[in-house]
Amino acid sequence: MPHTAEDWPIGAALLQFPGSSPEGGSVQDAPASTWAAVLGEVAAEGFDHVDLTDSWLRPGDLSASRREELAHTLKSLELGISAVSVTRRSVIDPDPAVAEDNLAYLLRTVDAAADLGATVVCAGLHRPLTPAQRNALWFWHEPGAADPEGDERTWSLAVERLRTAGERAARHGLRLSLEMYEDTYLGTPESAVRLVRDIGLPDVGLNPDLGNLVRLHRPVRPWEELLLPVLPYVDYWHVKNYHRDFDPATGAYFTVPAPLEGGVIDYRRAVELVLRAGFEGPICTEHYGGDGLGVSARNRDYLRRLLAAKLPLADASRGEGRP
Repeated sequence: MPHTAEDWPIGAALLQFPGSSPEGGSVQDAPASTWAAVLGEVAAEGFDHVDLTDSWLRPGDLSASRREELAHTLKSLELGISAVSVTRRSVIDPDPAVAEDNLAYLLRTVDAAADLGATVVCAGLHRPLTPAQRNALWFWHEPGAADPEGDERTWSLAVERLRTAGERAARHGLRLSLEMYEDTYLGTPESAVRLVRDIGLPDVGLNPDLGNLVRLHRPVRPWEELLLPVLPYVDYWHVKNYHRDFDPATGAYFTVPAPLEGGVIDYRRAVELVLRAGFEGPICTEHYGGDGLGVSARNRDYLRRLLAAKLPLADASRGEGRP
């Protein structure tokens, strides 16, 4: 294995940090000192990697000189990049102009990620939150936009455009990881695997963000059934967990964020499965609500304990020729 439990790249997501500065301006246009304030909090929580989540800052829309400022800021805080994540910018948005703009943005982000020394760009097909989702207590309480089922033309467009991004990433020596997300062509393991196979590039894989799927207020498959089919394709991993309950008397579902060790996904088992399948990529800890960064730090420490326990087992199983 290329990493140990102590040095495995585990980055903090920046979901809890808004895209506007305390003064009301855009983080995108803010001075590097504003970036350093946020990234300094990440470093102070003991992280040595960060997922540059573009809901906070869009590296693909920074000029070359501003990317240099960002790189300098990260270096000064001794922070590496677990990945650059592109969120809610679907390359098959129903509006053709938006979809083409999103593809151009994804390609710019790949270039920027290479400049910053990242090894992974994470993207998906999920679209911006609907008004109902923005008004909900938790946005997953309301249904979001969905990709058209059985539409081979749209499917082919997704394959073509993600292949283009994958080819750009490969030229830079990067991997493109596609995030599993409900009601998109990456919303089930079968569809996600088919999409990766149709793209057909060795450096395009999957990010099995199981939390995106188990939090839904509707029937969902057991988490192992969601993970097992995609194991050979995992190259990046967003991890988060949720408490989940169902009242058969009323038909009501209930889900709220949980620390990794407390929700319905058994990450002790999940970590073992991905390691036995040969996973070697970075990990990103995410959490919604409360002190998301603090919970993410707790999750990172839990992951390192799991890695310490599971890496020797994974090494032994490969030595015995077992999957």
